Amino acid sequence: MEPNAAFAASSDPVSAYIEWLGAQTPGPAVFPLHDEAVLGRDRQDALADDKYICIPEPTISRRHARIRRRGANYFVEDLHSRNGTFVCGERLAAGAWHALRDGDELALASAQLVFHSLMLPPAGTTSTVITRSVDATRFAPVVDTGKAGRGELEKTVHQLHAMAQVSIALGAVTDQATLIEKIMNFIFDLFPQAERAFIMLCEREGDPPRPVAARRRGGAALDPAQVRISHTIVDQVLVRRRAILSVDTLADRHYAAHESIVAQAILSVMCVPLILGDEVLGLIQVDTSSDPHAFLEADLEILSGVCAETAVALKNFQLYSSIKGLLDGFVCASVQAIEERDPVTAGHSFRVAGYAEKLAMALEHADDASLRRAAFTPAQLREIRYAALLHDFGKVGVREHVLRKEKKLHHADMRLLEQRFRYAGACLERHAWRTLAQRQLEGELGTTALRHEVERIEAELEVEGARLDAFLETIVRANEPAISHTEPLAELEAIRGHACHGTGDPAFRLLSDDEFGALNIGKGCLTPDERRQIEAHVADSYSFLILIPWTRELAGVPTIAHGHHEKLDGSGYPMGLRGDEICLQTRILTISDIYDALTARDRPYKEAVPAERALDLIAEECRAGHLDGRLFKVFVDSKGWEARAHA
Repeated sequence: MEPNAAFAASSDPVSAYIEWLGAQTPGPAVFPLHDEAVLGRDRQDALADDKYICIPEPTISRRHARIRRRGANYFVEDLHSRNGTFVCGERLAAGAWHALRDGDELALASAQLVFHSLMLPPAGTTSTVITRSVDATRFAPVVDTGKAGRGELEKTVHQLHAMAQVSIALGAVTDQATLIEKIMNFIFDLFPQAERAFIMLCEREGDPPRPVAARRRGGAALDPAQVRISHTIVDQVLVRRRAILSVDTLADRHYAAHESIVAQAILSVMCVPLILGDEVLGLIQVDTSSDPHAFLEADLEILSGVCAETAVALKNFQLYSSIKGLLDGFVCASVQAIEERDPVTAGHSFRVAGYAEKLAMALEHADDASLRRAAFTPAQLREIRYAALLHDFGKVGVREHVLRKEKKLHHADMRLLEQRFRYAGACLERHAWRTLAQRQLEGELGTTALRHEVERIEAELEVEGARLDAFLETIVRANEPAISHTEPLAELEAIRGHACHGTGDPAFRLLSDDEFGALNIGKGCLTPDERRQIEAHVADSYSFLILIPWTRELAGVPTIAHGHHEKLDGSGYPMGLRGDEICLQTRILTISDIYDALTARDRPYKEAVPAERALDLIAEECRAGHLDGRLFKVFVDSKGWEARAHA
């Protein structure tokens, strides 16, 4: 891109330009800037005409630097040039972006350039006359009340009292929203002349600040997004970390015509950064349009002290939020790792946590007054959620063939039993035909008798084969687990007593005692020994959870999770607790766990039970005295399980 002519020929809106000082051209050498341009010694064939700036100096690299627009700002990057790129005398690190401001001097080796921005300040922004700037990290000096008059003394006492209240409030709040609300209230107590105040915060370190609260005296809230800010002040406060006191803004001839200042008639401003260590968290600004000298240096020092305390509180909230996020991530990752051992039930713990949280939140709308009084705080809801997420963590110690058991007999055991039946059939045939062959060799049978004997043997084998097939069908039917208690099949006893002859005539039974015991399980698919292994996961979960140094707010997580298989009548496990020995949180978790176990579509040992049937089964448990009927009514009335199921 050639200077001057390219600027004149540009059809796109130009928001900035580069002026080349000392160029060998008539008049100033000016290069327009659009969104991005490369500065170098030679023309770049790969770039469009408006994407490069050619400065034919021998000390400049072929691709020396790049300027890019991001939003309302321009940035410059050195492209690993041989002689370097300098902004206002400071050499840029290669590859790093540096923000440009109107009037910044650029040096590309020996070429001197000046960056000019044609962009108007965004709506609602303005430059401001800064008449006082102090180091924001300096401690506020002690006020000498001995030289103050009665009015000043009363004002000082009032401010000191207000500052004491600020300190007390900052120590009592537990969340950022409450902190901001209290600070906005105290600002107008500290500064009687203040008419407006707003707070800007950086969401993350390095991010530009955004208004989060704005208010006028008297409590009239303003839309933070519509707050008019001064970029001059923001730059001084956040970049240079200075506390700003500006007075009599409208009197300055350079700024009196600015629309935003005239519209608001701002006469006096204080703006102080929220600094903690090397990090700037945001700023607080206080202004007025009634008195050009409303704020004094002592006021600025008081606001600086308030901001210092506020920054500490804000950082504490940020750290608390980070720790909370870390713990959330750890808990979710742990649950996911455990559920990977049993992919068919993956998602169970997360669903149970959702049901439990919904049920706990619904207590405040319960018909039962005692449940309404027991409504949980946000911290207690979080405690319930963690307990629900981790309630099955102890399954990490359960062997996988037990954890993944689908039928009453393990898959391998069932295949072995089927092979035994085939072997029994083969033994019957072998024995029958071998006996016939032996008789024929001994000359016992003639041709007609042999034919009749073959027909008899075939008929007997068909009958015995049909009996074995019926036995196997009965076993396959008995192998299916039941959701509710069922009586064992009577045919199993006959199968158990049926003996077969093997090779060499050693007799064997079709059904072993262990297989018979497994097939006679009345409910579910676990043998007594396997059930003990599964039930041990509750104690293992507790043993793991008590090793975690929970905060005071989450101290109940191990206990809540430990009792999720307890029943009100004492028939549960592992401790056989009764009635009030089981806390309300655990009862909530128990109902949620049972509902998901019944309705889950991912259980290989049973089909999903429809929601209506699941609710009926839980109602039966309540009538039997196993579960809390009051909580179950809230569970049904709130229909939180429906929202979770459709999520």
